[in-house]
Amino acid sequence: MLRKIAWKNITYKPLNTALCISLLLFGVGIISLLLLIQHELEQKLKRDLQNIDLVIGAKGSPLQLVLSAIYHLDAPTGNIKLAEARKIMDNPMVEEAIPLAYGDSYRGFRIVGTSRAYLEKYEAQLTSGRTFSKPMEVTLGADIAVRTGLKVGSTFLGTHGEVQEGHVHEDHPYTIVGILQKTNTVLDQLLLTGVESVWQVHSHHGEQQAPIDTIPHAETEKGHEEGHDHAEGHDHDHDHAHEHDHEHVESVMARDSMEITAVLLKFKTKMSVINMPRIINEQTNMQAVLPGLEINRLFYMLGVGATTLKLIAGGIMLMAGFSVFFVLYSRLRDRKFELALMRSVGYRPGQLFALLVLEGVLLAAIGYLLGWLLSRLGLYIINHQAESDFKIQFGTAWAPGEELLLLLTFTVGVISALLPAWKAMRMDVSAILSEN
Repeated sequence: MLRKIAWKNITYKPLNTALCISLLLFGVGIISLLLLIQHELEQKLKRDLQNIDLVIGAKGSPLQLVLSAIYHLDAPTGNIKLAEARKIMDNPMVEEAIPLAYGDSYRGFRIVGTSRAYLEKYEAQLTSGRTFSKPMEVTLGADIAVRTGLKVGSTFLGTHGEVQEGHVHEDHPYTIVGILQKTNTVLDQLLLTGVESVWQVHSHHGEQQAPIDTIPHAETEKGHEEGHDHAEGHDHDHDHAHEHDHEHVESVMARDSMEITAVLLKFKTKMSVINMPRIINEQTNMQAVLPGLEINRLFYMLGVGATTLKLIAGGIMLMAGFSVFFVLYSRLRDRKFELALMRSVGYRPGQLFALLVLEGVLLAAIGYLLGWLLSRLGLYIINHQAESDFKIQFGTAWAPGEELLLLLTFTVGVISALLPAWKAMRMDVSAILSEN
């Protein structure tokens, strides 16, 4: 019965009720949206970091290098020579080195040349097909497969740059050989191929380069023929060995003259993580960045803005609390006779107290529900833009902190109703009835 009376009371003057609810829903909506985005962004950045100790690339903005090499959310700072990068990659203190080479895209999705260690780092599993093993073979991220409809065996042409209107490399088609399962990491938004594929597409002569994770022994057809004639004599064998070594050196020099975009490094010791950036930045033309440090700085910058917006939203909720208080308090004067009649027909003081508090709780519940829906609507709009610009999506699941927001909203509703409820419970029934 009290619920019905409380509902009738809050709908009696809809404009006042709408004002209270509007303030509550905007406060709840803003805070809930910020909690969602902050939580999802932090989770995504941590998942994609995957114990990467160091990123090396061309000199420029450290944050830009991290965003482009790990998260693929920005343009690269430039390219670096493979020969220079290999000196770091072959360092005995390096536990894992993953090369990255890119510059092309397909329908806005980045084509990344790398090694199969990149897939292993994120524990990627195949839905169908296999991983790339030859030039111009591609293993597809799960989200791209859904968005583009590409399947194993499909072919496509890459576009120079990351806009769909760029130059199309019509002479170098890629072939899909595998599709990855969804990993909820950056791999879902990438087309992965060997580094040699990127070299081949951008080579003026179209020659195939050797894979970066193996150093081949270059043997030409002529070398094979000479090898079959090995029995002709020791001098000839010596000449063939000399020629073989010469060809091997030329092959390695050709590879080392090529460029890559970045390298992801993991070291064996923490001391190496501390020392190597200084050595690389001072003694090479490359830039070494600690991604964890840059991401912490990014979190700090985002946190300042998010905290400011939360304070603004908190101020809106505080205004909503005052609004609920003034509405209930002003109505109390108009409803004195009604409440006195309720006492006269058997309602106890505690029931009148509960009635007023219930009205505050109902206003808070409606405000929270509409604010929660507003936050999800805002996230839907943001997701649409983020998908278009950055190829990322934010989840709509309950974010940590929203349970505290729910408690805060109901607390605002209850506290705002306490004084009017106390007044209603303490009213002089006889005096009010005699006045009317």
